Amino acid sequence: MLGALTQLVRFGWDQALSCLFPVVIFASLALTQVIPLPFLPRYDWLLVICLLMQWLMLRSGLETRDELKVITVFHIIGLALELFKVHMGSWSYPEEGHFKIFGVPLYSGFMYASVASYLCQAWRRLKVDLIQWPPYLVVVPLAAAIYLNFFLHHFWIDIRWILSGLVLIVFWRAWVTYEVGGIRYKMPLVLSFVLIGFFIWVAENIATFFGAWEYPNQTEAWSLVHLGKVSSWLLLVIVSFLIVATLKKFKGRTT
Repeated sequence: MLGALTQLVRFGWDQALSCLFPVVIFASLALTQVIPLPFLPRYDWLLVICLLMQWLMLRSGLETRDELKVITVFHIIGLALELFKVHMGSWSYPEEGHFKIFGVPLYSGFMYASVASYLCQAWRRLKVDLIQWPPYLVVVPLAAAIYLNFFLHHFWIDIRWILSGLVLIVFWRAWVTYEVGGIRYKMPLVLSFVLIGFFIWVAENIATFFGAWEYPNQTEAWSLVHLGKVSSWLLLVIVSFLIVATLKKFKGRTT
């Protein structure tokens, strides 16, 4: 029993270190909402904090240069999605800001980048490995289809449930293994997708509560984000995981 508790504490500590970037973002959202900020609007201060945190993580060695490259890719992918979704009225950023492009503050890309930061650091700290990973000729088109559906469903049918079914089929036999305190554990890869997607949905509720962005039903008063958004986050997590896994495997073959 004591050994299991020790392992749980070790696992929690590794997870906490891996979540450092997201935690700073959420803490900044909370503090900047209640503390008066001089010189710059709130969204701009959030951008400054994110940039400073990114620099500190790289400088301190908490983040590697290779991980920074991955995170930058996610920042671009996330910002492109934000620009489109805000344009389509899916959500909005109602506050003022000097560093906004077509209504989207630049700090928003860091929220996607923080997911990549967590995945990269957890991968390194927990020595993650993949068992029965599907062929890239299947994985890459599936990831592309998931990402494109976030855009195309505004003009065509939403095929997220078809894509979710394909994820179950493609990754049904895949497992993720990880190490805690010298002991290796494993879990079904699909289950890890669901768990990460759910916790991001929880984080989304916290973020909207602190005014990171607004859904149309939250303009008058804050309300819980619809549970159906879990499916959206699950699919986005899959895209994120597939990109990180592909880059990690490529890096492993070239070192």
